[in-house]
Amino acid sequence: MSLNSNIFSDFIRLSCNKGVNFLLPARCIVTGEIVESSEMLSPDAWAMLTFIGSPLCDCCGMPFDVFEGGEEVQDMMCSLCLDHPPAYENARAALRYDEESRSLLLAYKHGDKTHMALPFSQWMLNAGQDMLDSADLIVPVPLHWMRLVKRRYNQAALLAQCLSKKINIPSDTTRLKRVKATQSQGHMALKDRQKNVKSAFVIGDKDMHFFKEKRIVLVDDVYTTGSTVNECAKTLLKAEAKSVQVLTVARTVYL
Repeated sequence: MSLNSNIFSDFIRLSCNKGVNFLLPARCIVTGEIVESSEMLSPDAWAMLTFIGSPLCDCCGMPFDVFEGGEEVQDMMCSLCLDHPPAYENARAALRYDEESRSLLLAYKHGDKTHMALPFSQWMLNAGQDMLDSADLIVPVPLHWMRLVKRRYNQAALLAQCLSKKINIPSDTTRLKRVKATQSQGHMALKDRQKNVKSAFVIGDKDMHFFKEKRIVLVDDVYTTGSTVNECAKTLLKAEAKSVQVLTVARTVYL
């Protein structure tokens, strides 16, 4: 194709994109205000959502609200991670799971608002840039097939696929399977959650080699107690994954 043809094609593509943006402008997923791109938030939305930043637990990513001596403390771990080290290497989340983020995630998870995966994945990329830079593979927390049929999509798999496209790292949505139809964990205590997901995930014998020596980023929508992602991490490490790190849109913060 000639240079002039390439220039003409680029002009047509740009014109079409401008036309679509004019007719269907991108809107903030929180407030509905018009923004420059679908991954952006309006100023009002920024004021409503609470993004997680330092200082936080080096292991699970729990944010600390208190500074010692007025300075940020390095190499910190929360008491839970010190007492019960998880199977995964570390975990990070973009948002605090509160009333504002909860309404968004429920709409995404149960309200067919699948377009939200795109901005969510950008926020996750910002929160987990370091782990994604060294990752070999992105793996979503799987749904049991009965729940997948009922919901029609796996919200974690959509996030994994969006991240994969953004950073050109492969995702795998089939080899880690949930074989136990676990109960909803919304109101369960930590020990009950751990019992609920025990032995819930498997990797078939023929797929074990696929994860060997791979640095894996495990993706989900919300980190609550970490029981589900920890059980997934154990399963992946049994398949001789080199490491497992966890990345979610939001996480519960215990005060």
